[in-house]
Amino acid sequence: MLILIIGLIIFPVLHLMPTFAPRQHDALVARFGANRWRGIFSVISLIGLALVVYGYSISPFIDVWYPPKGMTHLTLTLMLFAVICLVASLMPAGHIATKTKHPMVLSVKIWALAHLLSNGDLRSILLFGTFLAWGVITRISLKRRERAGLLTRAPFVSAKYDLYAVVIGLVAYVAIVLKLHELLIGVSPLPM
Repeated sequence: MLILIIGLIIFPVLHLMPTFAPRQHDALVARFGANRWRGIFSVISLIGLALVVYGYSISPFIDVWYPPKGMTHLTLTLMLFAVICLVASLMPAGHIATKTKHPMVLSVKIWALAHLLSNGDLRSILLFGTFLAWGVITRISLKRRERAGLLTRAPFVSAKYDLYAVVIGLVAYVAIVLKLHELLIGVSPLPM
């Protein structure tokens, strides 16, 4: 479980650095240059993510609580919204992106909460709880930075991107539920 915990420290802490250590973050950007720092940031993020994935896969399964069977259905429903928000975050802004303000962060929060509801083992609680906390802290930080005028959101472009987000999101969701989750994670999300 130690590898999982190390990954869960590296990945979120690195992403929260601009919020909690802005001077150090700015100093690193100044020292390495913006593009080089993005490269370093990406490599460290991938290492952290790899540690999370590997650490989760080798961590022992220790039950903490037993979710009711209905939680699987709720998780599946919430994940549809998470996938659509994720797709919307990768496109020019439509209504979904402008109304949710930060669709990628919202997607992570929904994903983490949905999985916490249907997974009661310790490694899952650590994984999804950490990402839910990261999402909440990040959203609060983004809201503060917007109020201070340090951050602006992308303006609305077209509602056609909402249609694209929903259609692509539905296709991705079906692929994840029917095959990809089992292929990549080793567990089918469909209730038995």
